[in-house]
Amino acid sequence: MFACIHDYSAFVVSSFVFAAIPGIDTIFLLNKSMTCGRMGAACAAFGIMCGVLVHTLAAAFGLSAVFAASAAAFAVVKWMGVAYLCYLGIKALLTRRRDLSGLIGRGLGEQSHWTSFRQGLVSNVLNPKMALFVLAFFPQFIEPAAAHSPVPFLILGATDFAVGMLWYMPLALCASYVGAHLMGGEKRGTLMSRISGLVYLALGARIAAA
Repeated sequence: MFACIHDYSAFVVSSFVFAAIPGIDTIFLLNKSMTCGRMGAACAAFGIMCGVLVHTLAAAFGLSAVFAASAAAFAVVKWMGVAYLCYLGIKALLTRRRDLSGLIGRGLGEQSHWTSFRQGLVSNVLNPKMALFVLAFFPQFIEPAAAHSPVPFLILGATDFAVGMLWYMPLALCASYVGAHLMGGEKRGTLMSRISGLVYLALGARIAAA
């Protein structure tokens, strides 16, 4: 399909499989979906996949290679990611949620669309494993003659973005409906907020263990 890429269909299938395997991004998205309503979930999903594009651009222009070769750079990004997720976790633990049952299928909780998008974006950008994944996975489908060109990285990144959106959007919307039902009533909303905070802290611990 593209002269600089081989086995493009295999890349598409592999991207879908990797998106469907539960990981940090999936857990983060489900957590957001359960507490922020339909639009919040959609914005978070879009932010997560925009994070993939950021890693793709970094790989295309050689920044990821520098990052992968430097233990210090890896550690800086890793601990920034840990700090950010811990911040979200503590914030959620201290937040008292209101009754979200009226938001089924339409709105947000206490966060703006921009906040949900930003949190999805930052959580992905500060996940060092994602940078290494792009750097290790994408080149397997790039023709050797085009290995030093950013074009194949950009094509594969755009493809991965589209595949990820096709998976994450329906997943996020379904989870948002479930979350809206579970959060009917202030007490249950507050409980879900506490659970959400613990999930963020657990994700931070998982990145810390990388």
